[in-house]
Amino acid sequence: MATSSSAKKVAKLASRGKGKKVRFQSGTTFPAVVAVVSVVMLLLVAYSRASMPSPESGSPQPEDAWSIAYGIRICDTWLPSLTGTEAELDEDASTGDLVKVQTAPDADGIIHYHAQTGGATGKNAKLGVFLDVYDIKLTDTVLELPASQVGEGEQRTWDTDDFKCPDGSDTQIRVRVWEDYTSDQFVDNVTSFRNLRFTNNGMVFAIAVVPKDADIPKPESAATLADLGVIGGSTVTTTVPTDSTTGDTTADTTAASSTTGG
Repeated sequence: MATSSSAKKVAKLASRGKGKKVRFQSGTTFPAVVAVVSVVMLLLVAYSRASMPSPESGSPQPEDAWSIAYGIRICDTWLPSLTGTEAELDEDASTGDLVKVQTAPDADGIIHYHAQTGGATGKNAKLGVFLDVYDIKLTDTVLELPASQVGEGEQRTWDTDDFKCPDGSDTQIRVRVWEDYTSDQFVDNVTSFRNLRFTNNGMVFAIAVVPKDADIPKPESAATLADLGVIGGSTVTTTVPTDSTTGDTTADTTAASSTTGG
């Protein structure tokens, strides 16, 4: 009888559930939290993008007039400083926009950098701006000057694949940068030359095709920065370029032993 009674109860319960859908109840707290967090994250991303400084922000700006010394060295010889074209006699040919600067002498080995509104200001102030003004090609292995900057029949292209110094040494292209012309601290860059930034007044750039172990002194024009009223002793953080494909550092920071005007 017990068995029969139990069977009837099971059958009765089963009949009550026919045609009814099973519903699983769960709270709405978790979905709500996920939605709120997602919205907050989107707002934070939008805010960070909106508040991120643009490449044009920061120094130099149009009110800045920077003097930066430079030189181009082949083995142990400095080439003559670059000069503007005849059409640029009243212009400072070393600025990105060829701004007229009557007091800037020609072929003085100084980059008279006067950033322009809407031009190469802030992080866009780079060595590439200067190179483009003079139509100079500079890669990891080739330095090429326009014919207008060298004498007739003179060499104007140096390719490290085949160019050697007079002593037979293999060569490499380096750009040595001093953040402050009064300092002996420098950074040797071996790639990404066009992206080297102008970060402050009184910097010094030496573009050199030299043996790998050769020292690179400051160009003579560095000694004239003080005469132009540039005050030394500034401290600026230097960003060392990296190889975009490997992430490896491509510059060596070394204490220079050379003196100004070497």
